[in-house]
Amino acid sequence: MSLTWVLVLEVFLMGVSLSMDALAVSVTDGLCYRNLTKRKGVTIPLTFGVFQAVMPVIGFFVAYGLGVAFQSVFDTFDHWIGFALLTIIGGKMIIDAIKEFRAKEEEVKEKKFSFPEVLIQGVATSIDALFVGVSFMAYDELKNSIPNMFISVIIIGCTTFIISLAGLLVGVKFGNILKNKAGITELIGGLVLIGIGLKILIEGLI
Repeated sequence: MSLTWVLVLEVFLMGVSLSMDALAVSVTDGLCYRNLTKRKGVTIPLTFGVFQAVMPVIGFFVAYGLGVAFQSVFDTFDHWIGFALLTIIGGKMIIDAIKEFRAKEEEVKEKKFSFPEVLIQGVATSIDALFVGVSFMAYDELKNSIPNMFISVIIIGCTTFIISLAGLLVGVKFGNILKNKAGITELIGGLVLIGIGLKILIEGLI
């Protein structure tokens, strides 16, 4: 059973929707990290793309094995987890910004790239993708064809990678403009991450 063009388009739109939080976080990372090389930079959208692809696979196979009843359990906690992770990272950035505001100009330390931090961001922004994997059970083309399911998650992962990469480049551009403003980029970035966390929480509670 092959994928129809309609389903491919639908999966692509799922990928675009899922990547919006990753886009915002990528812009924030580009804005704040001041030591990004090309190698480090591509790690950010690549991490987000991988998580957005892996999470639906996990959701699909859990649903395949246990049935969709487990969704109600995850649905109770997923938004709280995303909110907590992003708030912790954002709060740390705001604290660092306050320290920079108080520091003398020669003592200001630029925010450095942190892969563990990017991993946490990847988890926080991709939890909703678990339930996209669960929703795959509603499509015969995906439920009855593991290859089709993997093609779908590759589409979602690639879409997230491209959108996140674009966001990162935008963030780097504005970050270079603000690089001499001690603490400003970290403060903005922290507030953005907390805002994304609140958005995830509110959407989960509604």
